[in-house]
Amino acid sequence: MSDSQPDEACIFKASGEFEAQQIKTFLEAHGIQSVLRGEALRNTHGFTLDGLGVVRVLVAGDDEEAALALLQKAESGEMSVEDDDTF
Repeated sequence: MSDSQPDEACIFKASGEFEAQQIKTFLEAHGIQSVLRGEALRNTHGFTLDGLGVVRVLVAGDDEEAALALLQKAESGEMSVEDDDTF
């Protein structure tokens, strides 16, 4: 996904870089590429104040529905990590 793709959709507004990276990693683990955009302040100070530091998670327009569905499933608890003792 290019940084200047015209058909991007904002599917999540994160309260900082850490939360945004979690969402980005989650989406990419499910095959959906994303781009993070936000105030440069988040990179230098690492906090959010009155919207400064908010990070928008953008996906291609074609992936918007699938991304929102994944986030909804995660939020509602429909998705979980299975126990795996094969370490």
